[in-house]
Amino acid sequence: MPLPFLTADRAFDGETEDVVLPHHDRQRWRRPYRPGPWRVGLAALVLLLASFVLVAAMIIAATTSVTAAWIWFGLAVLMIAAALRGLRIGVWVSSAGLRHVAFLTTRTTPWARVGTLRVVQQPVRWMGLPRTVQGQGLVLEARSGRSAGAPADGPVVLLSTHGADFLNRPAAFDRASDTVEAWADEYRMVSAARRRAG
Repeated sequence: MPLPFLTADRAFDGETEDVVLPHHDRQRWRRPYRPGPWRVGLAALVLLLASFVLVAAMIIAATTSVTAAWIWFGLAVLMIAAALRGLRIGVWVSSAGLRHVAFLTTRTTPWARVGTLRVVQQPVRWMGLPRTVQGQGLVLEARSGRSAGAPADGPVVLLSTHGADFLNRPAAFDRASDTVEAWADEYRMVSAARRRAG
């Protein structure tokens, strides 16, 4: 059912294509795609369970032991933090570089060190689990900071067709990978021009 109002990030004719608006601040970290339904649904489920745990903590605090209530309250806080962190997982871009956020780690690569970004047909992890399936992945190969041409690290899969954001959504994967590649091309040219000018 269409809603009777429009928001700034929606197209007027009902298209859901992700378009960078001209007033967006390129200094801020942005995700160039929307989180997928699997990621949002899992986070919503964890938040729902956390609300039940919080209610249980309140009941335990009112009836029995305050110490046990604090343990359950701490568990609920951990569940909320995990759900929020899960929503932040993905690729973020700004004029400073490319940031790959995983559940426990965050890795930022300046645009000057971004070597190649390309979509590769290869085995990829299904929903972030150890099981791999054949799919496509957007692979980053970073350059070394010491020498401009030598690769510093092995290839890193930033996005995949079987991740929580793009499972059963190949068109969304294509749009997101094209957007990240376009940002990389633009900012590599900007950083190269700055190096030549400096």
